[in-house]
Amino acid sequence: MSWRASILTLFPSMFPGPLGQSLAGRALENGVWALDAINIRDFARDRHRTVDDTPFGGGAGMVLRPDVVDAAVASVADDRPVVCLTPRGRRFDQTDARCFATGSGVVLVCGRYEGIDQRVIDARGMLELSIGDYVLSGGELAALVLLDATVRLLPGVMGAADSAVEESFSAGLLEYPHYTRPAEWQGRTVPEVLLSGHHAAVAAWRQAEAERITRERRPDLWADAASIHRAAQAAS
Repeated sequence: MSWRASILTLFPSMFPGPLGQSLAGRALENGVWALDAINIRDFARDRHRTVDDTPFGGGAGMVLRPDVVDAAVASVADDRPVVCLTPRGRRFDQTDARCFATGSGVVLVCGRYEGIDQRVIDARGMLELSIGDYVLSGGELAALVLLDATVRLLPGVMGAADSAVEESFSAGLLEYPHYTRPAEWQGRTVPEVLLSGHHAAVAAWRQAEAERITRERRPDLWADAASIHRAAQAAS
């Protein structure tokens, strides 16, 4: 059975969107994974198909009703994790993508307006995730990001298995720079070591560059990587 993503959204026409192109699109066509976008409004209980209401305690905006969202989740609920995409969630990262890719799929709940009633989030044990420290109009774009990061890790999606091993975040570091032909372009040359054919030297250069870039651009990642390295040395 293929890996399956179920998207609960008020805008199902946004899917598959870019996921229907390139690697993810080919994998979708080939049955490596499956996608179904469910309209939350289909589970409204009144003739106006109302999905939201004003927040208790006052304030601007509207909140998605717990009964409507719960009915939508119940329509696809199985052993897959249920994720609520929200700017106040824990930051989604490469570890999460690898974890989701090893399972049978995921259910993604896309919030809108001021968010989703917390009671259904708690009752369903949803994992609250964010893709960054900014606010979007809804969870749909975040769902596309999460799925793109995850689907590419499914077996058979990427042509070169080593690509996922060496890329950014896979070893706790940002990825080293890449170069291709021509060897000289606008007066800029490729680092000599990459032309040497010396595999050990190339590997050492790439590791050093990954460490340098991580230290400069993401000191938080560098601190985590250094901590893991110290712990490994202490255990050996």
